[in-house]
Parts: sequence; C-alpha cells; structure tokens
Amino acid sequence: MFRLWTPGLILASALGLLAPMGPAEAENTGRPIGVVELFTSQGCNSCPPADAIFDELASRKDVIALAYHIDYWDYLGWRDALARPANSERQRKYAGALQKSSVYTPQAIINGRRDMNGANRAKVVSTLEALAGTAAGLQVELSLEDRGDSIIVSVGSLPEGLDGQDISAHLVFVDYIPQSNVEIRGGENRGRTIHYRNAVNRIQTIGMWDGTAKKFEMPRSELIQEGNGCALLLQSVDDSGLPGAILGAIALDP
Repeated sequence: MFRLWTPGLILASALGLLAPMGPAEAENTGRPIGVVELFTSQGCNSCPPADAIFDELASRKDVIALAYHIDYWDYLGWRDALARPANSERQRKYAGALQKSSVYTPQAIINGRRDMNGANRAKVVSTLEALAGTAAGLQVELSLEDRGDSIIVSVGSLPEGLDGQDISAHLVFVDYIPQSNVEIRGGENRGRTIHYRNAVNRIQTIGMWDGTAKKFEMPRSELIQEGNGCALLLQSVDDSGLPGAILGAIALDP
C-alpha cells in the first residue's frame, strides 16, 4: 500500500565520481528512451520496493533516472537524510499539472507525462518503453561540450511534424548524488539500511527554449559538484509555470 498525502488530511494508503571531461570533449551517449522521476521517502514503508526497481532503471544506459526524496513524511519518526524542500515542491507542481488532488509516495512520473505507483515494475517499464520513439517520447536532441571553465549545452529544434507553435520550455539542471547507503534508525523503515541511487540534490532552471535550436553556456563550477552526477531536462511549462512534457534530456555519466 502506498502512502498518500492530502493537504490537511493524511491517509495511509541512487558509488561513483563524475568523470572529468577534457576541453572540447562532448559527453553524449546517445538519446535516452525516457526519463523516470521517482518521488520517494526514507520514512515511507511502501517505498523500498520502488527504490529497488528504481535501482534497476538507474543502472540502464538508455534511461535517465532521478530520485526526488520528499520531506512531508519526516514527522513519522525519521527525517529523510536526502530530502529537499524543492523536491516536495516539484511533486506538488506535478500534481497540479496532472490534475491530481494530492501527492503520494512512491510515485513515478515518466517523461513528465504519466504517473503511477513506483512499486509497480511492470507498469513503469511498459510505460517507459511504450512512450519511447513516439511523439510522447524524447524528441529534441541535447548535447554537451566541456570547454574547461564552462559547459555548452546545445538544444536542437523541434522535429518536423510536431506542433511547435507557442511552445514554451525550460532547460532544467538537476544535480544528483549517484549512490548512497543510509542506515534508517527510526520511523516505518527502522533498522533497515537502504541503497539509494541518483538522489536529487539541486534543481535549477538555467534557460528558456522556444522550439528553435539554441546554445546555452554555463560556468562549470556552478553546475558540477565533485562526486555528483547531473542531468539536463528540456521540459515544457504552461502559462502558470507548471511542469509538463519532457521533450529532451541528457546526463553526464557518473
């Protein structure tokens, strides 16, 4: 049973270093088939099975997997060591975009488009593969170039045949901790040591995109923290700033 959070009402219901790149050396392993975002918590006893499935996905070279540890279950007896308020805020924005009345854990969101119980391996994998190569997949090319002090992100144009009129998207930078082992000493998972993959540490919008090819230059020191991995998501936004479909994505292989 997953755990559901409704404002005012509570119902029970990711070890490696980021490899440095030399100047002018692009680090691009090809377009991934999709992006899986898992909203999880060390204080939720329904989350470990989803964390294990996520571990499998994070090991795949063709998937960008990002785990957002949330903080709204911290009162249950264990403060999630990897939780960030910004992660909970991102999930709440997704709830608004997907017209959900509440948020829950473990929740998996595929390509910013579909959500499901993150512990349902069959549905997560089948949805990921069903969206790949379709108009609901990652249609826009992204590439990275390291110039030493700065990193250049090249974003392609929207492919022909897709409606690019009035498109608005953000280039979102995500910094994550590749691997963590956490000994949980309280709450619903007390006594367990759980291995986590790709725990999101920081989210930052670094640019805007209008459907045409663009390049973005960013200080390397501001984006890359030693020992962490990072991903860039090209994500559509609505007029109120709520996140929508992820149109393209790329990650530095930690």
